[in-house]
Amino acid sequence: MDLGLKDRVYIVTGASRGLGNASARALVADGAKVVVTGRDEKTVTDAAAALGSAAVGVACDNADPSAAERLVAAARAHFGRFDGVLISVGGPAPGYAADNTDQQWAAAFESVFLGAVRMARTAAAELNEGGVIGFVLSGSVHEPIPGLTISNGLRPGLAGFAKSLADELGPRGIRVVGLLPSRIDTDRVRELDALSGDAEAARRANEAAIPLRRYGTPEEFGRTAAFLLSPAASYLTGVMLPIDGGARHGF
Repeated sequence: MDLGLKDRVYIVTGASRGLGNASARALVADGAKVVVTGRDEKTVTDAAAALGSAAVGVACDNADPSAAERLVAAARAHFGRFDGVLISVGGPAPGYAADNTDQQWAAAFESVFLGAVRMARTAAAELNEGGVIGFVLSGSVHEPIPGLTISNGLRPGLAGFAKSLADELGPRGIRVVGLLPSRIDTDRVRELDALSGDAEAARRANEAAIPLRRYGTPEEFGRTAAFLLSPAASYLTGVMLPIDGGARHGF
């Protein structure tokens, strides 16, 4: 299938590693150009270099109020257009309600929630018909994940914002989509498994609860993201798509 991505230009935040990086790689593989972002300049530069001439790296923090405008300007300056954004942010600190501090909540709100809202608002003002805004959220949108209390609090609210935005931008022909990963085999998920004290046992238990009986790969997530951001998915908006091997059992 031709996804229609050739020469389209996307911003992918949190793209120096993990799910953001896998999504950037999938977009470039199908002909798109990407602005790769992350907080560490070296890892961002290395990630962009690995993608070749179809990528440029811009080091910035999603919590920075100026980040969104800088990234859109970079897309236009380097590639001459701007077609969409995938907003991906590293997960907030793990812990239970009694463990997480006010400082951890505030930091996560600035990066995970408010940073994403700012990026989406800026993108909405700059996109034309056919544009798309994607949010990398979590399976916690539908069901809280033990030990990830901050994520459980913020991700569903961001999904609500995304759904509202889909209604508001639909008449302009701009789509808004949410991706809900669960157990994808990234550094973050391996770190979470290790918190149990026995990472291998935790993984086996988690895989046993997934109908496909395995963790997903970053590449599987990236290909799904590329499709949802592409013109091939032109009639999908407001959707919250679980990428979880069937782990969510509800309709």
